Amino acid sequence: MAAIQERRSGKDRRNLGKFKFQYLFLKGQREFIRRKEDRDKIFYVDRYSSALFGVIVTILFLSAIDALLTLLLLNHGAYEINPIMAYYLRVGPYTFLAVKYALTSIGVVFFVILRNTFLKSIKIYTDTLFYFVLAAFMTVVAWEFYLVFNVINYN
Repeated sequence: MAAIQERRSGKDRRNLGKFKFQYLFLKGQREFIRRKEDRDKIFYVDRYSSALFGVIVTILFLSAIDALLTLLLLNHGAYEINPIMAYYLRVGPYTFLAVKYALTSIGVVFFVILRNTFLKSIKIYTDTLFYFVLAAFMTVVAWEFYLVFNVINYN
């Protein structure tokens, strides 16, 4: 029998370097981390589940609803306690809406890029944070609906 020649180059293909934004838009090959040694470092995947897509769309939708309800409540005597968003409200309502949606979108993209990163300080993966953010937005929007329907005095 002839000796089997080693065809591997010795270079690890998994260390390709930087994240490429094309992974967010084109169908890729990696949806999850398979190797145990890769779970302890920042690892990018290029395929995402439909459940994650649903959570992201819901977060962005609730962010827009939150902004619109905030404007409605402000027109009925409420005030913005977040100093950053209060500044953009003084600039104008369209600026407020754009900044609120942009900040939420940037945060979501950041979480998507780092979704498989393990946060040792709080002992969870970043993809779990999507559900905390979703719960927070749901709570805020529910509170705002309560205020709209039970506190505002329509004359």
